[in-house]
Amino acid sequence: MPRCATGLDRLALGEADVVALVRGRRIGLVAHPASVDARLTHAKDLLVRAGADLRVLFGPEHGYGGEAQDMIGVGELRDAETGAQIRSLYGATEAELSPKREWLDGLDAIVIDLQDVGSRYYTFVWTAALMLRAAAAAGVETIVFDRPNPIGGDVVEGAPQRSGYRSFVGLYDVAVRHGMTIGELAQMVREREQLDRSALRVITMTGWKREMLFADTGLPWVLPSPNMPTPETALVYPGGCLLEGTSLSEGRGVTRPFEIWGAPALDGRALADAVSGAGAHLRPLTFQPTFHKHAKQICGGVQVHITNARALRSYELYLRAIAQAHMQTRESFRWRTETYEYVSDRPAIDLLTGGPEYRAAVDSGDAGALDAVIAAEALGAARFADERRVWLLYE
Repeated sequence: MPRCATGLDRLALGEADVVALVRGRRIGLVAHPASVDARLTHAKDLLVRAGADLRVLFGPEHGYGGEAQDMIGVGELRDAETGAQIRSLYGATEAELSPKREWLDGLDAIVIDLQDVGSRYYTFVWTAALMLRAAAAAGVETIVFDRPNPIGGDVVEGAPQRSGYRSFVGLYDVAVRHGMTIGELAQMVREREQLDRSALRVITMTGWKREMLFADTGLPWVLPSPNMPTPETALVYPGGCLLEGTSLSEGRGVTRPFEIWGAPALDGRALADAVSGAGAHLRPLTFQPTFHKHAKQICGGVQVHITNARALRSYELYLRAIAQAHMQTRESFRWRTETYEYVSDRPAIDLLTGGPEYRAAVDSGDAGALDAVIAAEALGAARFADERRVWLLYE
C-alpha cells in the first residue's frame, strides 16, 4: 500500500467530506494524464463516480491528453466518454493561458489535479494559478487535490526571479526548486492576489512528509508531460531545464531527456572530467536526437546519473556544466533568443535563471564571477525557504 494518499486518493476512498465537495455540483476539471489515484484511475472517472456533474475538462501545456510537445498549442476537443468539452489552457498567445470568462459560466467549482515536478519553470502550477485567479473573479470555488512534490519539500535551490523577469516559466517570484506542493503554491497565490479565503480549498494529502522523494510515497509514476519519463528526470530538471535557454540539446528525442544532453561540437569526456557534483556522475556518451535541436545529428555529451538523490543539487550542477560547455564550444554555442514562453525581448536563459547575471558571468569566462552568481543564488534560495513557511501545509 502507498505510504501517501493524495487528495484524489481521498476522493477515491470515499471520504465523506471530500465527496461532499463535488457530489451534485457542476464541475470543471483541470487535469492531465498523471491525474490518477493509487490504482491508476483518472480523476475524471473518480469525479463521475462520486456524483459530480462534470461539465468541462481543461488541459494545461501538452494538453489534457498529454500528446503535445513543449510550447505547442492544443486545439479544442470533446471527451468521447462523457461528452464534456475539452478546453485548452495553452495556445498561441499569452491571453490563451487563462480561461475565457464564458467557459466558467454555470460552474459551481473548478477541480485542479495536476502532478507538478517541483521546479519553477514547470508550467502546470502557473496554469493552476491563472485558473484560480479567473475562477475567483467569476465567483467559482477552486478545489485543489494536492499531490507530492516528487523531488521533496525540504530542499530549496536557486533564488527567486529578479524584478522584471516574470514569465510563464515563473509567474510568481519563487525559488527554482521551491520545495512546495501545488496546494501550497495555490495558497501562496491566493494570499499574494488577496483573494477571499473561500476562493480556494486544498484537499491535503495524508502520510506525506517533506523529506519524501517520489519513490518514498509508494505511488505510481505517470508521465505528466512527454519529456518527463521518470522521477529521476524530475530530480535533474531544476538544472536540466536551463538547457532550453541554450543551443545545447536537452535530449528531447532521446529516451532520457534532461539527463542526456550535449551538442555536435561538444567533447563529453572533457566535460565529464571538468564538472562534478555531489550525488551525480557525468558519463560521457554520444547520442542522436530524433527531433528538436540537432535532430538526426551525432552529438557529444553526457548522461547525468544520479548516485545519491538526497545529495543531488542539480541547479548548481547544470549551471557549472553549461558554463563548461560554453567554454568548449564557443564557436557554435549560443543563448536562445527566439520567443520563449511568449517572451521575445530577452534571452530565455535570463527568464529561467531569473535575471541576466548568470549569462553575463558565463560570457565573461570569469570563474570568480560564476562562483559569485552561484553564491547569490544560494542566498536567495535560503531567504525563500524562510519566506515560504507561512504557506506550508505539511511539517
